[in-house]
Order: sequence, then C-alpha cells, then structure tokens
Amino acid sequence: MDNVMKAVQYYEKGYKCSQAVFAAFAEQFGITEKQAFQIGACFGGGMCMGEVCGACTGALMVLGMKYGQFDLSDTESRAKSGAVAVKFLDEFEKRKGSYICRDILGCDLRTEEGKNFALSNGLFKTLCPEMVRTAAEILTEMLGGNQ
Repeated sequence: MDNVMKAVQYYEKGYKCSQAVFAAFAEQFGITEKQAFQIGACFGGGMCMGEVCGACTGALMVLGMKYGQFDLSDTESRAKSGAVAVKFLDEFEKRKGSYICRDILGCDLRTEEGKNFALSNGLFKTLCPEMVRTAAEILTEMLGGNQ
C-alpha cells in the first residue's frame, strides 16, 4: 500500500488529519508510527483553531524530517526547508483553494457553532479525507515519486 492510501486509511480509522499524513511517511525518516501519532496529535483541525490545515501540517513535518536544519551552521538546509514548505503550501492552495482549515470547511472551529456546523454537515467525513489525500499526493510528488 502506498503512503497516500495509508494516510487516508489512518484518517478514516479516526486519527486526526495531521497524524494521518505524518504517520504514513514517518517511518521512512526514522520516526515510529506511535511517535508520529503522538507528535501529530495537537495539529488536527488547524491546530484545533481552524488555522493551517492539519493535513498540511503533517506534510510539513515530513518535509522537515527530510530537509530541516539541525546544524546551525548549515544555512543551506535552513533555506531549503523554508522553500519546500512554501512550495508545498502554494501547491496545496492551488489544488484546494486554501490551506487554511476554516476556509476549507467554511466554518470557524474555534466556536461551538462552527464545530456543530462541521459535525452536522459531515465535513470531517467528506472534505477532510480529500485534504489528507491531496496533502499526501503532493508530499509524494515532492519526495520524488512512489513513497
């Protein structure tokens, strides 16, 4: 099973969007599935505030694992990680219209009214799996193919 399918399956099992994308790719970068689920736990629903889509956040964590700076003297990796983050978000926005959760869902998850709207309209079951799929597809493309 490829990572795109794996991410969607994780989401459909009940993991948050951020967890699903990060966990689908994490083991390739030395993070266990359990660690990925734990690290990604607070980023779903746009960091629980309707901000940057959790599927995007999960993807950005993976890109950080691949390109992120860890040596302060390595300014090249610092520039590279910033560039790939912008490239990812630009591509996601191009495909989905926005990378901001509340724009995608059409409601504000910071309010009870917004949460109830999302739940009663099945948005987490209809829109979010497609966001997970799209994030994982773009990530696969950026990492160079069938991940």
